[in-house]
Amino acid sequence: MQAKENQAQTSGHQNPTAENRGHEPEKRGGADNRDTRQGAQRPDKFEFDVQAARARARENIDAGVITAAYGANREEVLRMLNEALATELVCVLRYKRHYFMASGIHADPVAAEFAEHATQEQDHADRIAARIIELGGEPDFNPVTIAQRSHSEYVEGENLKDMIRENLVAERIAIDSYKRMVDYIDDGDPTTRRLLEDVLAVEEEHAHDMADFLEAG
Repeated sequence: MQAKENQAQTSGHQNPTAENRGHEPEKRGGADNRDTRQGAQRPDKFEFDVQAARARARENIDAGVITAAYGANREEVLRMLNEALATELVCVLRYKRHYFMASGIHADPVAAEFAEHATQEQDHADRIAARIIELGGEPDFNPVTIAQRSHSEYVEGENLKDMIRENLVAERIAIDSYKRMVDYIDDGDPTTRRLLEDVLAVEEEHAHDMADFLEAG
């Protein structure tokens, strides 16, 4: 009799785990569509007020690419980009000097790498300058202040190994700098962030190249 009563009591209680299993929040990427970057709830469907957007586009038309959706501090982004521009220009000059001054029995492949890096750093500078223009700013090419605004230094180096080492140091500075820029911009200016991420990836390749030469030297 006691056993039957216990059995009845047990059957009268539902398993909370089984009952609630279907109501547990799904993991990231599941039905709740949670925005993992901001922790905010995404809407179920895309909505865009075309008429309002058309009206906004006609307001402050002189602002160019800067619309109400731009979420960054434009002046701060421009200042940051001009510092990045100065850094790239200093890197071009340093790599150019090292290309022409590289000498020794093993200098040819290293000099070729210096020349390639100089070309790539110039491309970075051009792309950054173009983005500054798009944001309504002015790229600062003033040679008097470039070294002051650059994050990396212009160091000539006394020999081939010194040149390699100084370029590796400069690339490491650039990597740290661009990572911080990317973190600062976040979602406020996706176009500038992607540009800086592209440049960062190349700077990491440059650092790897210099580290390989230094290890082999």
